[in-house]
Amino acid sequence: MSSDIKSFLQRWLTTTVAVLVAANVVSGIHYDTAEGLLVASLLLGILNAFLRPFMLLLALPLLVLTLGLFTLVINALLLYLVGWLVRPFHVESFWAAFWGGLVISLISLVANSMLGISNARIEVKRGRKSRPNRKEDEGGPVIDV
Repeated sequence: MSSDIKSFLQRWLTTTVAVLVAANVVSGIHYDTAEGLLVASLLLGILNAFLRPFMLLLALPLLVLTLGLFTLVINALLLYLVGWLVRPFHVESFWAAFWGGLVISLISLVANSMLGISNARIEVKRGRKSRPNRKEDEGGPVIDV
Protein backbone atom coordinates (compact mmCIF):
# COMPACT_ATOMS: atom_id res chain seq x y z
CA MET A 1 0.00 0.00 0.00
CA SER A 2 1.41 3.37 -0.95
CA SER A 3 2.14 5.94 1.75
CA ASP A 4 -0.41 8.40 0.31
CA ILE A 5 -3.24 5.88 0.57
CA LYS A 6 -2.11 4.83 4.04
CA SER A 7 -2.02 8.47 5.18
CA PHE A 8 -5.48 9.10 3.71
CA LEU A 9 -6.94 6.06 5.47
CA GLN A 10 -5.33 7.05 8.79
CA ARG A 11 -6.77 10.57 8.54
CA TRP A 12 -10.19 9.22 7.59
CA LEU A 13 -10.14 6.80 10.52
CA THR A 14 -9.09 9.60 12.86
CA THR A 15 -11.89 11.85 11.60
CA THR A 16 -14.39 9.00 11.87
CA VAL A 17 -13.42 8.34 15.49
CA ALA A 18 -13.65 12.07 16.25
CA VAL A 19 -17.12 12.31 14.65
CA LEU A 20 -18.19 9.18 16.57
CA VAL A 21 -17.06 10.75 19.86
CA ALA A 22 -18.85 14.01 18.98
CA ALA A 23 -22.05 12.10 18.17
CA ASN A 24 -21.91 10.37 21.55
CA VAL A 25 -20.91 13.43 23.58
CA VAL A 26 -22.84 16.32 21.99
CA SER A 27 -26.61 16.25 22.17
CA GLY A 28 -28.05 17.22 18.81
CA ILE A 29 -25.61 15.17 16.72
CA HIS A 30 -26.47 11.58 15.90
CA TYR A 31 -26.31 9.04 13.12
CA ASP A 32 -28.63 6.26 11.99
CA THR A 33 -26.16 3.79 10.45
CA ALA A 34 -22.43 3.12 10.55
CA GLU A 35 -22.33 3.80 6.80
CA GLY A 36 -23.84 7.22 7.45
CA LEU A 37 -21.10 7.94 9.96
CA LEU A 38 -18.39 6.84 7.51
CA VAL A 39 -19.85 8.91 4.66
CA ALA A 40 -20.26 11.93 6.94
CA SER A 41 -16.65 11.75 8.12
CA LEU A 42 -15.42 11.30 4.54
CA LEU A 43 -17.46 14.29 3.34
CA LEU A 44 -16.28 16.37 6.29
CA GLY A 45 -12.67 15.59 5.36
CA ILE A 46 -13.30 16.52 1.72
CA LEU A 47 -15.01 19.79 2.68
CA ASN A 48 -12.19 20.60 5.11
CA ALA A 49 -9.65 20.01 2.35
CA PHE A 50 -11.35 21.98 -0.43
CA LEU A 51 -14.02 24.37 0.90
CA ARG A 52 -12.48 25.38 4.25
CA PRO A 53 -9.47 27.23 2.77
CA PHE A 54 -11.80 29.46 0.72
CA MET A 55 -13.99 30.11 3.74
CA LEU A 56 -10.93 31.02 5.80
CA LEU A 57 -9.78 33.41 3.09
CA LEU A 58 -13.18 35.09 2.84
CA ALA A 59 -13.42 35.38 6.61
CA LEU A 60 -9.87 36.66 7.05
CA PRO A 61 -10.89 40.04 8.55
CA LEU A 62 -13.11 38.28 11.10
CA LEU A 63 -10.35 35.79 11.86
CA VAL A 64 -7.91 38.61 12.56
CA LEU A 65 -10.47 40.52 14.62
CA THR A 66 -11.34 37.48 16.76
CA LEU A 67 -7.75 36.22 16.93
CA GLY A 68 -8.66 33.05 15.06
CA LEU A 69 -11.70 32.09 17.12
CA PHE A 70 -13.96 32.54 14.09
CA THR A 71 -12.43 29.28 12.85
CA LEU A 72 -14.78 27.53 15.29
CA VAL A 73 -17.75 29.07 13.46
CA ILE A 74 -16.37 27.89 10.11
CA ASN A 75 -15.93 24.37 11.51
CA ALA A 76 -19.52 24.48 12.78
CA LEU A 77 -20.84 25.60 9.40
CA LEU A 78 -19.03 22.76 7.64
CA LEU A 79 -20.34 20.18 10.12
CA TYR A 80 -23.85 21.60 9.77
CA LEU A 81 -23.51 21.34 5.97
CA VAL A 82 -22.47 17.68 6.30
CA GLY A 83 -25.55 17.04 8.44
CA TRP A 84 -27.69 18.62 5.75
CA LEU A 85 -26.08 16.66 2.88
CA VAL A 86 -25.80 13.20 4.45
CA ARG A 87 -29.28 11.88 5.33
CA PRO A 88 -28.29 9.23 7.95
CA PHE A 89 -26.19 11.83 9.81
CA HIS A 90 -28.09 14.50 11.75
CA VAL A 91 -26.99 17.84 13.15
CA GLU A 92 -30.01 19.48 14.74
CA SER A 93 -28.83 23.05 15.35
CA PHE A 94 -25.97 25.45 14.83
CA TRP A 95 -24.96 25.16 18.49
CA ALA A 96 -24.82 21.38 18.26
CA ALA A 97 -22.60 21.83 15.20
CA PHE A 98 -20.47 24.38 17.08
CA TRP A 99 -19.82 22.08 20.05
CA GLY A 100 -19.46 19.07 17.74
CA GLY A 101 -16.90 20.91 15.62
CA LEU A 102 -14.97 21.81 18.75
CA VAL A 103 -14.97 18.18 19.96
CA ILE A 104 -13.97 16.90 16.50
CA SER A 105 -11.13 19.42 16.28
CA LEU A 106 -9.75 18.52 19.71
CA ILE A 107 -10.03 14.76 19.21
CA SER A 108 -8.44 15.01 15.74
CA LEU A 109 -5.62 17.18 17.08
CA VAL A 110 -4.80 14.73 19.87
CA ALA A 111 -5.16 11.61 17.71
CA ASN A 112 -3.11 13.02 14.82
CA SER A 113 -0.33 14.13 17.15
CA MET A 114 -0.26 10.72 18.83
CA LEU A 115 -0.17 8.89 15.50
CA GLY A 116 2.32 11.32 13.98
CA ILE A 117 -0.06 12.37 11.21
CA SER A 118 0.54 16.06 10.78
CA ASN A 119 1.12 18.53 7.99
CA ALA A 120 3.05 20.88 10.20
CA ARG A 121 6.74 20.31 10.46
CA ILE A 122 8.82 22.43 12.77
CA GLU A 123 12.52 22.27 12.23
CA VAL A 124 15.02 24.18 14.32
CA LYS A 125 18.60 24.36 13.15
CA ARG A 126 21.35 25.90 15.17
CA GLY A 127 24.31 27.72 13.77
CA ARG A 128 24.89 30.12 10.95
CA LYS A 129 24.35 29.37 7.37
CA SER A 130 27.63 29.66 5.54
CA ARG A 131 27.79 32.50 3.08
CA PRO A 132 30.20 32.45 0.16
CA ASN A 133 32.88 35.12 0.23
CA ARG A 134 32.32 37.83 -2.34
CA LYS A 135 34.81 40.43 -3.40
CA GLU A 136 32.23 43.06 -4.23
CA ASP A 137 28.81 43.88 -2.89
CA GLU A 138 26.06 43.00 -5.38
CA GLY A 139 23.26 45.44 -4.74
CA GLY A 140 23.30 46.86 -1.28
CA PRO A 141 23.16 45.86 2.32
CA VAL A 142 22.39 42.31 3.39
CA ILE A 143 20.51 41.51 6.55
CA ASP A 144 21.53 38.07 7.80
CA VAL A 145 19.32 36.67 10.52
